[in-house]
Formats: sequence, structure tokens, C-alpha cells
Amino acid sequence: MWERLAAIEARFEELTAEMGRPEVAADYERLQTLARERAGLEPAVTLYREYRRLERALSDARAIATQSADLELVALAKEEVGKLSERLKTSAEQLKLGLLPRDPHDERDVIVEVRAGTGGNEAGLFAADLYRMYTRFADRQGWQTQVLSSNQTGIGGFKEIIFEVRGRGAFSRLKYESGVHRVQRVPETEAQGRIHTSAATVAVLPEAEDVEVAIKDDELRIDIFHSSGHGGQNVQKVASAIRITHLPTGLVVTCQDERSQLKNKLKAMSVLRARLLALKQRAQQEEISEARRAQVGTGERSEKIRTYNFPQDRVTDHRIGLTMHNLQAILDGEIDDLIDAVATSEQARLLERAIS
Repeated sequence: MWERLAAIEARFEELTAEMGRPEVAADYERLQTLARERAGLEPAVTLYREYRRLERALSDARAIATQSADLELVALAKEEVGKLSERLKTSAEQLKLGLLPRDPHDERDVIVEVRAGTGGNEAGLFAADLYRMYTRFADRQGWQTQVLSSNQTGIGGFKEIIFEVRGRGAFSRLKYESGVHRVQRVPETEAQGRIHTSAATVAVLPEAEDVEVAIKDDELRIDIFHSSGHGGQNVQKVASAIRITHLPTGLVVTCQDERSQLKNKLKAMSVLRARLLALKQRAQQEEISEARRAQVGTGERSEKIRTYNFPQDRVTDHRIGLTMHNLQAILDGEIDDLIDAVATSEQARLLERAIS
């Protein structure tokens, strides 16, 4: 680990020197490339330098504690040795985490897609519960949400709802929610009180920037039609709904929530860019953990990552074997503990790989 940190520091200093050269400073694109690489190394370098500073201070304090003839000074030095030892231990742990590969999309806004899986109308109602859970969670973080597209079931549920979450670090938190979520409860329509099991899928996509995904006009087929959703007479009179088909990949995005054709098109293009970026990432990274994949399976109950059991007031995350008994609070958006636990487990796995 220490050899790797020394190499990172050497590269950091090399980049700093290169960015100071006049010919590099005059080349904006080259300068930006170097600045991004340097910024990515800076946190680890800062931690490494702090660790070495503490190491030197600890060595000095130990020398005073063992060599000084001044008893009062020795006592103070011994006290300082204890404090510095604890700080050095903490610094070493921070250094290990600093070596973890950083997800370049962590600070981005996200597009969340929630779809009803197996379970009929009950699955649609559960999809609505998940949408509410994530919007409540976003509110607690001070993030903004906006529905991009929705397909309602007519009884308060969703066959599909796609929404945007804007806020610093949104992807770093919500990316762990991708997967199949299963619910076990007695539906309101169940006269005999039997427990039903249903599922919904969640996909969390980092929002793509225009420069990352090149979309040519001739690669798109854009269809305009009348909305079939709610919205009153205006929706029926004005053809404002948009369906965009990306011909090279066959991806189709539909948006009809806005009365403005232009707004629907902009929303649909945002979703399309995010999906294309996800495809690009999967092509570039063949071996990636399931928690990081944008694919969420078929929606079958057996593919679950988490179960929400109403009769037992229990939520279980199957990826890490964690069970909590505050289901209603979780559905009200209090999912920080769940996310923290999965993130910690993922960090431990990555750390083991990094130092092995």
C-alpha cells in the first residue's frame, strides 16, 4: 500500500509541475485533462502527507518520552504519544479508504426508473410506495425531484414512473438502490386476508452530459401523439406526447406528462442520454458488481435485493443480510441506515481487492 501511495504522490507532483509549463497552460484541453487527473489524486495525497506528518510527530514525542530528563516534559510527551497513536490509526484507516477507486459519477444528478414487476395491481401500488420513499428521502437531503414520465394503473399505482433527482452526491447514495425490491403484505382488495408477494424494479442512472453521449439527429425517430394520461381537455386536443426511438440501439423513451411538446422532448432526451451512458458503461466495464449495474433483471421475485414484510414490520437487505424493524419509517424515506450499511459493505469489498 505504501509503495502505491508513494507512486500516487510522485504522479501528483509530476502533474503539478507539468500544469505549470507555459505551453501546457496555453492548451486548454490538455490543461483540463491534467487538472482532472490531479484533482482525482489530491485527496489520497493529502491523507498520505498527513499520515507522514503524524508519524514524524509521534516519533519525536516518543524520543522525548524516553530520553528527556525533565519529568514534567516526559509526562506531557507520554500523553502526546497516546493521542498521536490514536490519530495515526485513524489516519491509516482513512488512507485505505482513500485508495478505493472513486466512482466518477458519484456527484451527479440521477434518473430513477421504478417499474412494477410481478404481482399485478399490487406491484403497481408498491412501485408508487417506492417512488414516495425516494422522493421523501430526497426531501430529507435537500434535493429536488421532478417526474419525467409516468404510466399510472388507475388505482393509485404505477406501471412505470421515471423521475429526476437533482442534488450534490445524489448518485453516490441512490446507486445502491438499483435492483428488484419485493413486498409481502395483505392487499386492500384481498377479502380473505392472505399475504401476497409482489415486486418492483428500480434502476438508478447517473445523468449524462452532452459530451459523453453523442446522439446524431439521423439516429432518432421522433413520434408525436396525443397523451393518453390525465390532464384534462387540453391533453386530448393538443398532440404533445413524445416518443423517441434511438435507431442504433432500439431504445425507446416516451414522455407525455407535460402539456408542452418541447418540454416532453427535453425530458425524453435526458432519459435517453442516461440510458445510453449506462449502455456505454456496461460495454467498458465487463466485470462490475451487481450493485453498480444499471440492469435490474426481469422483475421476478427470486431476484430480490430487498424485502419489505408488512406483517412482521421487517425490511431485509439480502445483499448484506441486514434486517431492520422500522418498515413504516423506511417507506417514509428514512433509508440512510440501509444505504450506509450497503455502502460500507461495498467499501470493504473494494478495499480488500485494492490492498490484496
